[in-house]
Amino acid sequence: MVQSKEKRLTRDDWLQAALSMCELGIENVKIAPLAEDMGVTTGSFYWHFKNRPELLDALLEYWEREMTDVAIKTAREYPGPPAERIFLLMEAVMHGDMARYDLPIWHWAQSDSNAAAVLKRVLKKRFNFAAWMFKQAGFSDRQAKARGRMMVVYLMGESTLVSDSLSKNKELLRLKHAILMSPEP
Repeated sequence: MVQSKEKRLTRDDWLQAALSMCELGIENVKIAPLAEDMGVTTGSFYWHFKNRPELLDALLEYWEREMTDVAIKTAREYPGPPAERIFLLMEAVMHGDMARYDLPIWHWAQSDSNAAAVLKRVLKKRFNFAAWMFKQAGFSDRQAKARGRMMVVYLMGESTLVSDSLSKNKELLRLKHAILMSPEP
């Protein structure tokens, strides 16, 4: 991606590029190749970050904020019925590729304690919020937790492991939503 000399890169521009690069493995997120991909010099990097470890810490914060906190905030503020809120969150995650980087982050977390701690915190946020949504939809605590976990794991798995057009098919997503919303056994 060649960057125009007129536009100044932001910290988030670097983080978005680094997040994309982490799909190839966190060991591939390096300053010089990242700058080259962005069409700038490494000096631009050092304007925003002290070093690679600072970039990696910021990358985890960015992933948590943009791929979890934003979705939760948007869903929490939705004024419509709880069941509709659940569907809209599912749709946002699938169509916005919000779980796209979950697998690379999971791989990173296997060898890095900081990444592991962030992943654990993100999963806890996602599970708790999903359970809250199902509780709002009228399910018992036990059912809300189970359905919430199933939804989160489904969204993460489908988004990261299945890259076909069916994974973003709205009709199929509605069917999966209907299954999750079916009455308690």
